[in-house]
Amino acid sequence: MLRIASGLYKGRVLRTGKDSAIRPTMSRIKLSFFDTVQNQIREKIFLDGFAGTGNIGIEALSRGAEYAVFIDELPEAYRIIGHNIEKIGIRSDYFRIIRGDFNRSIIALAKEGFQFDFVYLDPPYEILEYANPLKVIYKRNALKPDGTIVLERPTDLSFQSPYFRLVRSQPLGGKSLDYYRYGA
Repeated sequence: MLRIASGLYKGRVLRTGKDSAIRPTMSRIKLSFFDTVQNQIREKIFLDGFAGTGNIGIEALSRGAEYAVFIDELPEAYRIIGHNIEKIGIRSDYFRIIRGDFNRSIIALAKEGFQFDFVYLDPPYEILEYANPLKVIYKRNALKPDGTIVLERPTDLSFQSPYFRLVRSQPLGGKSLDYYRYGA
C-alpha cells in the first residue's frame, strides 16, 4: 500500500494501478530522498518527471512545496495521478498534470517560463541506456540556478551527465539516487 509519509496529507493512501509500466518509488527510497532534502522543499516549485502514481510530487506538496508539475505519457498514469490528487483534495492552483512525452513537455513548460527548484526523475530505466533526460532540462534552462535534480536509477546501471555536476550518489539496495546541480 502506498501512503503519504509526512506533512499535511500524512497517512493518505494512494492508488497504484495495474499497468506494470507504472512503477511507484519504494517507500524506503522516497523517505531517504525527503530526509535528505528535509525543509528545502518548502515553498519550492517541484517537478515529478515520469510521475507514475504522483507519489513523489504529492509527498512534496504534503511537505510544503508551493507547486508541483507531474509529467507522464502513460494514459493510466495520468488517470491515477488525477485520481490521487482529487481523492486527497489538493487545490487545483497547487499542481499541474501533463500527459505527454517528457522532452516535449519540458520544452513547452520552458516556453511558459517554468523553472524548477527540484526535479525528481524516475524514468523507465531502459531510457537511461540510450538517452539523457537531464539534457532537455539543461538546454531549456528549466532548472533554477540553485536547483537540484534527483535521478532514481538501478545501482548497477552506469549513468553520467555532462550537463550537470553530480554532487551526491546515494545507494539504497539495488537503486541509487543521484543528486545533480549546476557547476563544473
